[in-house]
Amino acid sequence: MAVACVLTAALTLLPLRQAQQHAGGADGTGPGTAQAQRAAAATCSHPEASLRPSPADGPTIDAIKKKKYLVVGIDQSSYRWGYRDPNKIDNSDPEGFDIDLVHEIAEQILGDPDAVQYRAVPTSQRVAAIQRGDVDMVVRTMTITCERAEDVAFSTAYFETGQQIVAPKSSGITGYNATLKGKRVCSADGSTALSELRKKSFGADISIQVPNQLDCLVRLQLGEADAVVTDSALAAGQAAQDPTIEIKGDPFTEEYYGVAMKKGADDLVRRVNHILDDYRRSGWRASYDKWLRDDLGETSGPPAPRYTT
Repeated sequence: MAVACVLTAALTLLPLRQAQQHAGGADGTGPGTAQAQRAAAATCSHPEASLRPSPADGPTIDAIKKKKYLVVGIDQSSYRWGYRDPNKIDNSDPEGFDIDLVHEIAEQILGDPDAVQYRAVPTSQRVAAIQRGDVDMVVRTMTITCERAEDVAFSTAYFETGQQIVAPKSSGITGYNATLKGKRVCSADGSTALSELRKKSFGADISIQVPNQLDCLVRLQLGEADAVVTDSALAAGQAAQDPTIEIKGDPFTEEYYGVAMKKGADDLVRRVNHILDDYRRSGWRASYDKWLRDDLGETSGPPAPRYTT
């Protein structure tokens, strides 16, 4: 619990505006676009398909080069993904699997892996931060969905995951099933987990919604929640932080993480996809082995890219 609490305390969040201004829905979408999003989602089969890669510069990349640094929305409390290690004397810089990718993008665009200004962005504010121009991109275990793809542009997928249940080992909960009935289940506001719970809760109390996933772990440790729903990759990190909890059951969704950018920033999207093409062949596995292998085990590698026609 100590690690979770320290990490939570380390957050320096973006100034939050009322969600209704920019992101009325749980996924950061405005209420006026709900009908259009439902229609788009109904015809969307592969939201992880992105623009074909290109090494060429363009107006978005030119603006980034002019200011000489990337502004990236990240998580600072997701163990192994994006977090500040409280055990290090100098823990000013975040680290993790997502952060390695940020360094690679900065290196390829600006020639300096450390030319990055980090902004800690809560789950529910990821889309809004991009739309407002607060960040150039978000690299924050962000699942590519049809609804989100209506509001932001995504790179190709760099990680495959799925939703899972985390609960105390002594719990009678066995997975995403009827054993959740009457249980208090925590999820992050604006997360895919919350969207899935709203579709089917098995009679669970899903009113516990927090800004970031790590807050759910703290609620679980304090006895204020009975279970957590989160991505399997994050679930493994939470179980690694607390030996009294474990993952219950198998993943019940198939999802992909992508780098999120502003709609219309096609040059940046294509450039990130170009960088990911190289990263899949070289840096991806080294980063996986360093940060995730101990918790997630062996891997067949990153998901293959899918491109729009």
